[in-house]
Amino acid sequence: MAGIVLNVEKREKLGTGGARATRNAGLIPGVLYGGTRGSVPIEINAKDVEMAIRSGKFLSHMVELNHQGEKQPVIPRAIQFHPVTDKPIHVDLYRVEENAEIAIDVVVHFKNHEASPGIKRGGALNIVRHTVRLKCKANKIPEEIVVDLTGREIGDSIHISSVSLPDGARPVIKDRDFTIATIAGRKVETEETTTAAPAEGAAPAEGAAPAEKKEG
Repeated sequence: MAGIVLNVEKREKLGTGGARATRNAGLIPGVLYGGTRGSVPIEINAKDVEMAIRSGKFLSHMVELNHQGEKQPVIPRAIQFHPVTDKPIHVDLYRVEENAEIAIDVVVHFKNHEASPGIKRGGALNIVRHTVRLKCKANKIPEEIVVDLTGREIGDSIHISSVSLPDGARPVIKDRDFTIATIAGRKVETEETTTAAPAEGAAPAEGAAPAEKKEG
């Protein structure tokens, strides 16, 4: 549990106009899915949601909803942001049990860049996946996946099979050993070669006719 608690109320004003009125009141409209209760329209204090997002733990952790003293664990499923202000304008949440198994995207971080011979020689880390979707217990969501670059050479590909995953977690994709990152070589700049005229007195190229002598 990320330690985030959001106070919510059931949203009475529905539709586009209702959502606009909710936002004008300093609240964010949303929908709570999952479980036997079905989907429920909700509204949450906008400042609380923005603070939760800034914590960096909202999108990839189980959080707690509080509705008039009744608490329940949920997983954020989707957040819509305003295209201009970049503020959250809608939130979808999903009910879970603490020991239920869920699928969730976990961020990938890389360490020991300085211990990679390929990077030290000028190679570049090419990240193929910034997140990996894992299956894990809802109350044991990993903070991150850490990839150790020690010993990695130019041309190396880092596959999920070579990454140490947190206990109890496994990739959702299990039918192929997908790539997390590669160590690419430096781009070789192609220099344009200009053909200069041979210097005076230089021997003609093989097969070339000798230059005519000027008279007088």
